This record gives sequence, C-alpha cells and structure tokens, in this order.
Amino acid sequence: EQVPSIGIGTVDFRSKIGTPDYQRLMEVFKAFHDGGGRLIDTSPNYGNSEVVMGNLMKDAGLRDKMFVATKVDREDREAGVTRMEESFMQLGGDRIDLMQVHNLRGTDTQLETMKAWKAEGRLRYIGITTHTSRQYEEFEKSMRAHKLDFIQVNYSLSDRGAEERILPLAQDQGLAILVNRPFNDGKMFSAVIDRPLPDWAAEIDCQSWGQVVLKYVMSHPAATIPIPGTTKPHHAVDNVGAMKGRLPDADLRREMEDLMDFLLA
Repeated sequence: EQVPSIGIGTVDFRSKIGTPDYQRLMEVFKAFHDGGGRLIDTSPNYGNSEVVMGNLMKDAGLRDKMFVATKVDREDREAGVTRMEESFMQLGGDRIDLMQVHNLRGTDTQLETMKAWKAEGRLRYIGITTHTSRQYEEFEKSMRAHKLDFIQVNYSLSDRGAEERILPLAQDQGLAILVNRPFNDGKMFSAVIDRPLPDWAAEIDCQSWGQVVLKYVMSHPAATIPIPGTTKPHHAVDNVGAMKGRLPDADLRREMEDLMDFLLA
C-alpha cells in the first residue's frame, strides 16, 4: 500500500466542536487534504483530538478518504480494549487503518489484542511508537519480538539517533515508518530563522526551511513518512508542499547534516 509521504500530527487539535477554533482546525485539515495529504496520526491522550478529528472528517465528508492512525496507552488488557473501542466511536468508521502502542506502554499485552483485531479485520495495521532515544533499547527489543507493520519514532535533521539502529532494523524488516518530531520541537528553526535558504535548496525544489527539513527525513533510504503537527493552515500548505519535486541524494544529505551541526554547535 502506498500513502502520500507527508502526514499530519494532531497533538494540538483540541477545541470545542463548532467554535472558531474548530473552524480554524477545519481550515488546517482541508489545506492538508487539498495539498495531497491523507495520513492522520492522533491519540486518545491528545486531549479531545480524536473527537475533533472524527468530527472534522465527518463534516468534510472525508472519513473514507483518510488513512487514520491512532494509539492505545494503557497497561491493562481490559483498559486497553476500552480505550480502543472509544477510539472507534470517536473517529468514526468500522475500521482503523493503524493502531499503535503508545510509547511502549503495555506493549506485549496490547499487541495481543491488536493482533486479534487485525485478524478480525477491525485494524488494518499495527505498530509501536516512541518519541525519545531513552526507549530505543526497549523499542528495538519489541521490534524483534513482534510481527509489526509500522513503527513510529523521533527523527530529524538535528536528532539523528534513530538512524543508528532503529531505522536500519525497520528497513530490514520491511516496516513502514512514521516520523514524529521531524522539526525536533522547533529547535532547528531558531538556528535558521534569519538565515536565507542555501543555493542547493533550489536543487531539491524547496521554498522554505520547513521543506528542507521534511525532505531530509523523507529521503532516508528507509522511506520514512514525517507527521509534523500544525494548527495553522499556511504551515499545512508548506508541509505538504515538500511532497513535490526532488529529494536530496546521499551527498546532499551529508551537506545538510554538516550545516545543521554547525548552526547548532
């Protein structure tokens, strides 16, 4: 299966339905979709973002057009079942594309349920997530212990630890990879905010530093899919714009790394 190479994270998609804030998030969602985006990553512990996303997709008539990923974040089996059933109700539809164990919480227990639900057709794919290098050792063990379809991990131009073992292992296992924190919580932008784009940015059809960073992530050989979060329509437009044009080759990737290391030194 192929999905467009930029997704959207929804950690800040929190609002009351029908309010101006909700309408602003609808503009973000439509900008993402109109630009070719299809993959949405959410979680029940992102406030009421599942409720918001479920309503946005319903109101826009796009539920069946989206690839919907969410998570389960409970240790206990029954609590996990309850949590996932709530996700079905809030997101709509009779099937969720991807269910992920959130930050390895109850991995073995939750994956047992998730594997059964996948066999029943309720879940299309299953996976595990982390957002910190502190979990990499345990994360790698879980990757080796379970038959997964996806992983989600933090990786960016200024946070490249995942490429040492996690990304190569995922590539060897044929796993799809979602990348959270591709902007490293915005830390990179403070280093480049007043800096013009390098000449080589035009060679990979980038019109912003955000696109430079996303194309770096996308160009990893493991075919990673960044899922940057945003609550601003123009940022959504810029992000999905990174799906167009050329990607950096291995030599340019090294040049990008050297530049970012220098700027953040």
